[in-house]
Amino acid sequence: MLSRQVALPPPAIGTAALRRLQRGENFSVASAWIPRRERRLLLAVYAYARLVDEVGDGGRDDASAVLDAIEHDVRAGASGDLLAPALRAVLAELERGGLPQAPLLDLIEANRRDQHVSRYETFDDLIGYCRLSADPVGRLVLAIMGASSAVTRPLSDAICSGLQVVEHLQDVGEDARRGRIYLPAADLAAEGVSAHELEAATASPALRRVIALQSDRARALLVTGSPLVGMLRGWKRVAVAGYLAGGLTAVTALAAADFDVLGRRPRAGRPARAVATAALAIRGRAR
Repeated sequence: MLSRQVALPPPAIGTAALRRLQRGENFSVASAWIPRRERRLLLAVYAYARLVDEVGDGGRDDASAVLDAIEHDVRAGASGDLLAPALRAVLAELERGGLPQAPLLDLIEANRRDQHVSRYETFDDLIGYCRLSADPVGRLVLAIMGASSAVTRPLSDAICSGLQVVEHLQDVGEDARRGRIYLPAADLAAEGVSAHELEAATASPALRRVIALQSDRARALLVTGSPLVGMLRGWKRVAVAGYLAGGLTAVTALAAADFDVLGRRPRAGRPARAVATAALAIRGRAR
């Protein structure tokens, strides 16, 4: 039983903090035109997820113990005896929104996995990780939108897994320098790509082929989940179209860079994302 308090920075859920944290993201988490209550909840989900990721990825010697403390606090609730008192405000916000607890716990489990798993053998193995690290965020978003169902959840999962794979592709060099490789080991081996090549200044032709393969798989996931857009209305439709557009335009940016993700981080500009968002919102799905 845990009993020692841990020190954590309080998750910031305000607009200014959002702008700072979202630099380099492929999409806007909570645009200004989203209704105030739902926007506040989206910001709280994002702040919580980022905090858990920072604990898991920040190189803390006590990361496992801190993740245990966060799990204790999620289960205890905002009014409970917290081991990380800095979490009280964000937990209270999530509870006021009536959000499910299970996705919050899954995000903790993903970061626990990061403490002892640094490579994934196959793409299916990587998607298994995404089910813990990405899909729970989509399920929380659906709950905020009042749109969670047996039909919408698998579509959201496909979009979120696709977005996570794209982000891994954009961060290959950075992840490799931290000792983590999210490119499937089987695909690297098939192309004869060694781990040290992931830290080079530019990507070799063989590595680019591996990146291209994962990019195609990510796009397929995004397209598979895209009918979710057409099931929603109003701001919810536009918001999900924006998330999806962020992933699809990032895939396009990867191709435009000839899949060289080591020299720079291929990323679509805001105008391209806006155009893609509008097109998806009108059509209701990707093509």
